[in-house]
Amino acid sequence: MSLLPYASLTHRRKAYRAGDVVLLYDADSSNVTSVAIASGITSTYQEYIFAFYNINPASDTGLLFQASTDSGSNYNTEVTTTHWWSRLSEADSEGAIGVDQENDTDNGTGYVLLAQGMGNGGDESLAGELHLYNPAQTTYVKHWQFKGTHNHSADYNYSWHTAGYFNTTSAIDAVSFKGQSGNLDGTIKMWGVL
Repeated sequence: MSLLPYASLTHRRKAYRAGDVVLLYDADSSNVTSVAIASGITSTYQEYIFAFYNINPASDTGLLFQASTDSGSNYNTEVTTTHWWSRLSEADSEGAIGVDQENDTDNGTGYVLLAQGMGNGGDESLAGELHLYNPAQTTYVKHWQFKGTHNHSADYNYSWHTAGYFNTTSAIDAVSFKGQSGNLDGTIKMWGVL
């Protein structure tokens, strides 16, 4: 097994200097059914980072995600996903790691699950980030990955790891986030990475 040389690690760190990451979207939402970001995703950046702060549902629910190739007219891009999670009970009495095959998607066109079981209490909001890679290029599929944490409605802290790809060579130019049911509060920000 070989490790990356120090120069490579240094170069990778430099990619995320403050001047290389540009804030493109910053919105606080209150009691909304969905948040659509239908501008700013262009060929200017090869990576987009979406950060979630205190996403809190009106009722216990999951967080969903989909993308558009037509500026947000339709959110039905074919997508394949995989999920795994880890959890620990608030009482520290039980912990587990699992794969969530039930919610995996195989070339589906509906919204996909990022995190399940967000509680609606003040101590149950979600925080995390999603990375979307090279969405504007038109040769390859579009990969993405999500990592987030929240307190589950059943009093567990969950860490979710969800990844996948949009099975299209068309440019992705808009994304949408929503709850499985009900409305959401919270802040979503989007950065472009040079």
